[in-house]
Amino acid sequence: MKTLKIEWRHLDVAGETCNRCYDTGENLNQEVKRLNRSLKPQGIEVEWFETKLDDTQIPESNVILFNGIPIEDILKIEVSENYCDSCTVLLGSKTYCRTIRYEGEEYEDIPAKAIRQAALKVLGLDGALPMASSGNTGCGCNSSDSGCC
Repeated sequence: MKTLKIEWRHLDVAGETCNRCYDTGENLNQEVKRLNRSLKPQGIEVEWFETKLDDTQIPESNVILFNGIPIEDILKIEVSENYCDSCTVLLGSKTYCRTIRYEGEEYEDIPAKAIRQAALKVLGLDGALPMASSGNTGCGCNSSDSGCC
């Protein structure tokens, strides 16, 4: 079976992370489940793991790597930063954290769509779930609403 390994790097302070990292983690967890439902029958497995960072590694926080390659090197993503109230509270000092610009929008978390597109691109599947057909997003809900999951 072919395996795609995804690493999620994020701030961890006594088991807590900031809101934007938390949202990225939720997006990643759900997207890996969706990808595995679609890809396992084709002999492809997606695994993910997290690397917890301390307050000295903030610039590396909220980063996703696909087989060691950062998402911004796979897709057209611009990386920037802005003030993070959540990290500021966690760390007790004014903190600026990573943001991304993807498809013309700025995000503080990494959206599921970007995670899916990067995974499929790394796997050479050109941005579309192979088993997806009209009326079925591959999530099992048989909805044509691509936002169902």
